[in-house]
Amino acid sequence: MVSWIISRLVVLIFGTLYPAYSSYKAVKSKDVREYVKWMMYWIIFALFTTVEVITDIFLCWLPFYYELKIAFVVWLLSPYTKGSSVLYRKFVHPTLSSKEKDIDEYLCQAKDKSYDTLVHFGRKGLNVAATAAVMAASKGQGVLSERLRSFSMQDLSSFQAEGQAKNASSVTTQPAAAQHRSRTMMRSKSETGYSKASS
Repeated sequence: MVSWIISRLVVLIFGTLYPAYSSYKAVKSKDVREYVKWMMYWIIFALFTTVEVITDIFLCWLPFYYELKIAFVVWLLSPYTKGSSVLYRKFVHPTLSSKEKDIDEYLCQAKDKSYDTLVHFGRKGLNVAATAAVMAASKGQGVLSERLRSFSMQDLSSFQAEGQAKNASSVTTQPAAAQHRSRTMMRSKSETGYSKASS
């Protein structure tokens, strides 16, 4: 456990952060030799990280596994051993040069297929989302209209009952002259509204 923590720290600090800062310095100084040196390092480090994921699963039980990883990262970085430069020039560059055309063709095909797949699944996703939205809206509208319909029938019947009860109570409490006055006012208002509407 302790060797795992130490190896993670070494890989993080000396394998990633220090080279990142050195790459920044190379870019800032515009030194071509430093560019090449750090580009070779990053290519080797990318391969190391890819292999590390697999070896961490299957080989971590080996004695001194994490110590070997620490030694490998230090060897890659050391200006005396120039490990990343040696690995790049002897193995990576010749391999990539011989298979460069095939790799480029494969990447181009993968890019086209991934774009087509993305468009295909994007359309399917939009269709599913649109269908779900329409169904939710139609179900929601049906539920809403049912609720409104039930409320409106109850409200109308209770409103009519309340209105009839109020009219009955107002008829009995108002004197006959007051009832006659309110009827005439209502008639005159309705007639003026009718005459305005007809002209």
